[in-house]
Amino acid sequence: MKTTYSFIVLLAVVFGFSCTDKYMEELTVNAPVYLGYEELRSAVGRVSARPLVRPGKIYFKGNHLLIVEYMEGVHVIDVSNPSNPQNAGFIEIPGCVDIAVKEQSLYADSFVDLVTIDISDISNPKETKRLKHVLPYTVPSPENPEYPYAEVKQEKGVVVGWEVKREKREIKTSYDNIYPRVEYDNNTWSNSFYANAEKANGGGSSSGGASFGISGSMARFGLYENYLYIAGNNRLYMFDTETASQPVSAGFQPLNGTVETMFIYDGHLFFGTPSGMLVYALRLPLYPEYVGNFWHTTSCDPVVVQGRYAYITLRAGTECGGGVNRLDIVEMSDDYKEYHLVSSYSMTGPYGLGIDENKLFICDGSAGLKIYDATDKGAVSSHLLASFPDIRAYDVIPAEGFLFMIGDDGFYLYDYSDHTNIHQIGYIPVE
Repeated sequence: MKTTYSFIVLLAVVFGFSCTDKYMEELTVNAPVYLGYEELRSAVGRVSARPLVRPGKIYFKGNHLLIVEYMEGVHVIDVSNPSNPQNAGFIEIPGCVDIAVKEQSLYADSFVDLVTIDISDISNPKETKRLKHVLPYTVPSPENPEYPYAEVKQEKGVVVGWEVKREKREIKTSYDNIYPRVEYDNNTWSNSFYANAEKANGGGSSSGGASFGISGSMARFGLYENYLYIAGNNRLYMFDTETASQPVSAGFQPLNGTVETMFIYDGHLFFGTPSGMLVYALRLPLYPEYVGNFWHTTSCDPVVVQGRYAYITLRAGTECGGGVNRLDIVEMSDDYKEYHLVSSYSMTGPYGLGIDENKLFICDGSAGLKIYDATDKGAVSSHLLASFPDIRAYDVIPAEGFLFMIGDDGFYLYDYSDHTNIHQIGYIPVE
């Protein structure tokens, strides 16, 4: 009896341990490279002008065009003399993807933080406020996506890159980290999140008069009255900016889709999503009200609005999916609740766009910049005013007769004050 009892205990011990053993494997992984929070939060500052290398979002205010450098900061371009734009300086902001400006305050994302910078003296920018951990934790896409990901530990800081190395670890069902990923692909900013009453100027997504600047159509930041809105994944983050230098977090609101871009016009938010345009009213700025949507085939789609017309570009061959490259022009009712597709036009691979009065500017990817007279919505393609085919165009801001455009190989400036003689007047190359 004693022998039998000992044998049973031995079996229980053996089988108990076998159930809790850890099985290990050694493999090549993408291991995160961290920037500590302390270092992140002490890095904002101005340095000498540096070349454009990986430019993205653009923003215009006063005599300056601000160009975001991928995950590193903001180029300051002096355009007081449009025919001779000058690369005047650089503001270091690690993790920066989008920006907006109210009065003399620059708002920028810095990984998980929202940073406010006083640019009243743009040669000496000063951080005035930092709201910590108010934005989603994001990770960059690796250069070697064929390898699995090592574990990301948020407490170590933000992920600024990946290092390919051998790692010994416990076998699990899945190794991928479920975090938002910020990608850069041929001048394309994209944020792919995998899980968890004044009208704007022509091409901008900020509304509220001269105190605001103008952003491009690829923006996710926008200003309206005393509020800053940041679109991310299926959430809208809101900040009270009544005191411009000291914004206060006002929470977030779920959205009815995965948002890529945002345009503010006539007291409404217009969101571009992979499946269509979403419209929200700002009658109560902290409680945006869903008004309606215009669905289209799956595709990436920035949108701009003027009058009762929305102009939407659809691009194929992207992380959004779909196989359509075209321009859609949509007529909307006065209350923005009804939508009618007026016309569609084939494009090569359109990105951003802008509208000023009846001049429509489209960045058609490798087909370059195209400018149309959009007076006749049903025959836009028959009224090409100008075309600049030898560049890869990304996004534009039309303002005051000048067009600011960012492309694959540099920043371009055009004069379109005379529609019969639209011509390039300035250029700063990507090096």
